[in-house]
Formats: sequence, structure tokens, C-alpha cells
Amino acid sequence: MTSQTRRRIIGALATAPLWTAGTSVWGQTTSLKISHQFPGGTINEGDFRDRLTRLFAEEVSKRTKGSLKFEIYPGSSLMKVNAQFSAMRKGALDLSLVPLNYAGGEVPETNIGLMPGLVTSYAQGSAWKNAEVGKELARILAEKGILIVSWIWQAGGVASRGKPIVDPADAKGMKVRGGSREMDLILKEAGAAVVTLPSNEIYAAMQTGAMDAAMTSSTSFMSFRLEEVAKALTTGRDKAYWYMFEPLMISKSVFEKLSKDQQAAIMAVGAEMEQFALKAAQTDDVAVAAVYQKAGAKVVDLDAATVKKWQDIARATAWKDFAARNANCANLLKLAEKLL
Repeated sequence: MTSQTRRRIIGALATAPLWTAGTSVWGQTTSLKISHQFPGGTINEGDFRDRLTRLFAEEVSKRTKGSLKFEIYPGSSLMKVNAQFSAMRKGALDLSLVPLNYAGGEVPETNIGLMPGLVTSYAQGSAWKNAEVGKELARILAEKGILIVSWIWQAGGVASRGKPIVDPADAKGMKVRGGSREMDLILKEAGAAVVTLPSNEIYAAMQTGAMDAAMTSSTSFMSFRLEEVAKALTTGRDKAYWYMFEPLMISKSVFEKLSKDQQAAIMAVGAEMEQFALKAAQTDDVAVAAVYQKAGAKVVDLDAATVKKWQDIARATAWKDFAARNANCANLLKLAEKLL
């Protein structure tokens, strides 16, 4: 080997991306990591959010002829829940499926992802993607280094160790996990004491009595086996006063290193996953009621009048607080209200 050839090889190795290895018909094979907090399963069984990441990974790999492969880390096995958003912004994590509002302390605008009373149906939430509010939210996230791959919404309810929380008055004197700054504001207004922790820590808090009730999605009520520690459930199967935006997201810096064809495959498959997520979320809204009834819990639903009570509190507290955070927040709220 000549010294010139040796220098060329060393130079090529020095400039090769550290996150790629191997080759395929599309060029180098890139392995990307997907992190989430939910229990792991298989493509066919388990929490639908874990299943979605596995379906997504399989289909993208297939369409890119193996040039993109994925490693999935469920159950916060790669990193802590609240570290994921920041890690994606820095390019230290490739993808994550996580409630957007968990990033509220870092990017205030993301709190709109769990704004009580602002989204009251799946149809309304699904409309965000192509509406002004969705485009503006996507723009803000892109500026922060994050791209939305799949738009996923889930209805929320309340599981309680004692009496069900239906009307706002029911929450008075109870220790309740809301899940976001905005949810906490309406709970405080209703007279509750708020508890702050991610959904995968609810079970232990309810089991020990550190918390009386928790708001989370229908899927999480089942995946985290909260029927074992709850005596009542207020479902979101018919009506709900809050829906959670829980997207699959990718680091912008990671995405921009991929080829145009790889980028197109990720976004196309991500969009296709949205219908799967919608059907799965709606199925879980119904299934969770049966699970809790079987466990002996009291199961109740909301009516339109009750939803409006919570919405009125939200307008006067959470919405007002969010709009005052900054100009972006005020604009996002205004655009979202157009879809009500």
C-alpha cells in the first residue's frame, strides 16, 4: 500500500459519521435508537405506543432496504423519561415517543400538548396537524431541534384510590397527579393538592398513599396496572375534558444527516402510523372501562355539562397562564381555539 493510499483511507475514516456502520444497497447502514417510558412488548401485543415504535421501525427498515435499522428501548431503559426531549435536541437521542408537555420546563410552548379543555375530541386533535396551530407548533419545535414524525392523541381520565373525580368539586382536598403545569392549575383551582411525576411512577405513589388520584391516558391506566391500586375510574371513552399529545419525534440534527430517501421514508411511515394510533387509542378508551370493572372499581363517564365545568375553569386559569408565558404561547392558544 502506498503512503498516498494510506492517507486517503485514514482521511476517509476520520470523516465517517460515528453513528453509522455497515453497508446496504442504499449505502451505509444507520442504526437509530428509539426511547420511550412505556412497557415493552411485541409488534402484536402490549402497549400500543410500544407496538407503534416497532411497526414504524420494521416498515422504515423495509422501505429503506435495510439502510436504516432501529433499536427500541422501552420502559425508560435507555434514559430517564424527562431527559429524552433535551437529549433529542442535542442529537444525543435519535427518536422518542413521549408526552410533549413533559418538555414544558424547557420549552413552555410544549405545554399546549396537555391543555385542559382545549381539545375535546379525537377529530379535533387530529385536525391540528394540517391546521395553523399544528404548523406553528411544528415550526417552534423545529427551531428547538425537534421534528414531529407521528401526531398521536390520547383521551385522558382519572383513576382514584377512593371516590371518583367527576365534577371539579370532587377533587377538593385530594392529592392528584395532573401531568402538566396546566392540569395542575385547574386542580389547584378545584381545591386539590398536586403531585408531579411521570406516568411510570404513578403506581408506586398510589400504592403508598402518597397520591389519591392520577390523570393519565386510557392506555397508561392499563399498561401500568393501576387497576390494582385504584377503586374508581373516570373514563374518557365518550367525552373528555383533556386529550394528551404524545408524538413520535426525531432529533432534527440526526434527521438532517440522513439521505433524502431515508428522510422521506421516516415521514411517510410516521404519517401512516397515525391511523393505527387513533384506532388503538379509541379501542383502549373502551377496554380500560372493562378492565377496571372486572377489578371491582367503580367506573363513571363524563357528560357535556361536566366537561364544560372543567373547561370554564381551564379558560380562567390554565389558558390565561399559558397565554401570558410568551408571544408564541399566546399565538398557539389563539390558533388552537379556532378548532373548538
